[in-house]
Amino acid sequence: MDAVNTSGKRKTAIARATVKEGSGKVTINKTPLAIYSPELARLKIEEPLQLVPEKAAKVDIAVLVQGGGVMGQAAAVRTAIARGLVDYYKDDELEALFRAYDRTLIVNDDRNKLPKKPMGPGARAKKQKSYR
Repeated sequence: MDAVNTSGKRKTAIARATVKEGSGKVTINKTPLAIYSPELARLKIEEPLQLVPEKAAKVDIAVLVQGGGVMGQAAAVRTAIARGLVDYYKDDELEALFRAYDRTLIVNDDRNKLPKKPMGPGARAKKQKSYR
């Protein structure tokens, strides 16, 4: 199989993953996942790999990520990895498994804008009032 390129986003972080045949190596910005820090971010990134260890062991994944903060980058990377595995194996069951576990593995940043409320220009902002 050829290499597959996918991307994931969260806030301002953008991750681009390349999935190709290999021996289970995962790198983030050329750093091996095993020594990626902070630990909390590493655990978040490992989630899609731990859901399907037998499939993750047959591919090499190289991720380049930029923008955003540490946890935003981690969320973008895990989305890119999960999408990459789904694209590489062309497996609908795999996508269903990821969606059932956590929808954000497949879907980019899922935050929505709050609905506008009366008495103001947006959801939270209100017209200022002065009693003087």
